[in-house]
Order: sequence, then C-alpha cells, then structure tokens
Amino acid sequence: MIAALADRYGLTEPAIGQLESLLEYVAEQPSAPTAVRERGAIVRDHLADSLVALELPVIRTAATLADLGSGAGFPGLPLAIALAHSTVSLVESNGRKCRFIAGAIAACELLNAEVANARAEEWRDGLQRCDVVVARALAPLAVVAEYAAPLLRLGGTLVVWRGRRDPADEAAARRAARELGLELCDPIPVTPYAGAANRHLQPLVKIAATPDRFPRRPGVARKRPLGGAAAQPHSI
Repeated sequence: MIAALADRYGLTEPAIGQLESLLEYVAEQPSAPTAVRERGAIVRDHLADSLVALELPVIRTAATLADLGSGAGFPGLPLAIALAHSTVSLVESNGRKCRFIAGAIAACELLNAEVANARAEEWRDGLQRCDVVVARALAPLAVVAEYAAPLLRLGGTLVVWRGRRDPADEAAARRAARELGLELCDPIPVTPYAGAANRHLQPLVKIAATPDRFPRRPGVARKRPLGGAAAQPHSI
C-alpha cells in the first residue's frame, strides 16, 4: 500500500521507510488520538489523504510549512516525510496530542519536523514566516483563513482540505479573504485513493499584507467569524 503511494509521488527509499514507521506508530500506540487504527484505513484515510497535496507544485516547493490543528499529525507528518528539504511545524494546542506527535517524530527519525504546543492565534514564532500553511478538518474556511493569514509570508499559500463544496462557506471565505490580504482561488478536485469522492484542496494566496489587528484573541475567530461564516468545524 505504501509502495503504491511511493510510486504515485516519486518518494525516496528513506521516505518509504519513514512512512512505514509512522504507520506502525499510529497502529500500535494506545495513546494515538485517532479512531483510525487498522493499517489499511490508516494508509487510506491518513497517509494517502495527506500526501495528495503533493499534486500541488506550491506544496512541493515550500521551504517552510505549518500544519494548523495537527491532531494526530496529519497532514503534517506525511508531508514532512515526503518533503525532506522543507521545515515543517505541527501546531497543536492539545498537550496530549503534542506528546503523541513528538513521539511520532522520534519514531520516524524526522529531522525537519517540530511540534508547537500553541493555538494558531498565539504561535508568534510563525508570524509571516510560512511559505505554506495547511489545515485538514479544522474549521470553516473563513476561520481557517484568519488563523493562517498572519503566519503566511507575502505570496504564501494556505491549502485547506475540503469535502463536498459548500457555496455559502466559500462565499464567506471570499469576503473574509478580502479583509485578510488573501485571495480565494478555484478549489482543486483530488482523489487521494480509489473510491474517494467529493474531495478538494482549497488554496488561498496571500496577495497583500494582513492588517495589524490580526490575529485576534484566541477564540474570537470562531465566535465572531469574518465574512458571516458559520462557527462549526467543517470536516471531510
């Protein structure tokens, strides 16, 4: 299964070994913060779903990448494995999940990944430093855009994993993007594994400086979302 991913994305032998280590770590660790524990499902729902972002050139060329709300380390860990030239920060506010991610980094012997135990709004080390920010199943588009915009350098890109397209969510994100210095691009249909349906990657590009009033205080983006967005998470 991992061999098929390696062929699809041109992964190196060391990367294949690290993906196998990650697979074993997630499957065997009782503390893994994911309900997906069967090996085939891990490959499909976590590894393949993360690596599909490699279809975007902006992902492959990123020197600095941040994964917001990383959870169990996806998509950040597989991308760090595939992108040995990149520095990948996995930003997660839950301490237990951070400990799991740190263990996974050690198990995979990843030298280009680090875990940041912080909320996105409070991660000062990342301000205006990231070429790419990624997020999967984190929040409505407008909320994720607000989290990411202050972290992106000018010209950087936010890439959000989405399921079925939601015109209202996209309209709210487009309105929010105007306030944040971002531009909402056309969503990109993807098929991370056979049988996957209604999957998209949504890019937003930073075209202007984000106003100094961002980031707002922790929690405000969800409670009072820009663009009239709904304040519930939007998962795939």
